[in-house]
Amino acid sequence: MRGRQTVRDMVLSLAVIGILVGAIYIFIPHDESADAARNAVKRVDYRVELITARRAAPYAVAAPEGLPKAWRATSVSYKASEDGKGGAWHLGMLDPEQEYAAIEQSDAMPRKFIKDVTLGATKAEGKQAVGSKKWDRYQGDKYRALVREESGVTTVITGTAPYGRLADLAAALVAKKG
Repeated sequence: MRGRQTVRDMVLSLAVIGILVGAIYIFIPHDESADAARNAVKRVDYRVELITARRAAPYAVAAPEGLPKAWRATSVSYKASEDGKGGAWHLGMLDPEQEYAAIEQSDAMPRKFIKDVTLGATKAEGKQAVGSKKWDRYQGDKYRALVREESGVTTVITGTAPYGRLADLAAALVAKKG
């Protein structure tokens, strides 16, 4: 009888613990809605970094103006190079459909810079019209990109967003020197 009581007591203890865990799970709030996923990535304010980059960069730094509030900045950086060439501006964003899009700019060697920021994407057929300018299209396994090489600076709009949304971001860019 002593052995049966021990097994019976253990089973009863496990049942009580299971009921407690179930009650805790039920009463703790869970938010698995689309809003919860949308709010999981925090918005960043990039104004100070933009001003700093525009002062430090040897090229006019581009940033969006007039985008709808549904676009959210999620990451920002400016890394100056020691030799005054190769400084890189980055502004990562989520578009209204929660797809990633980033503005990448540098005065470094274009081929290597494009390969690095597009995660190895290659030049695709056709151009993308953005206002009166034509941007080169790039397509990769993970990212697609719009690329514009100008005198002294390469601008890349890259991410998981479709080309049309990347073009929307490119159309909102205003390049200024601080």
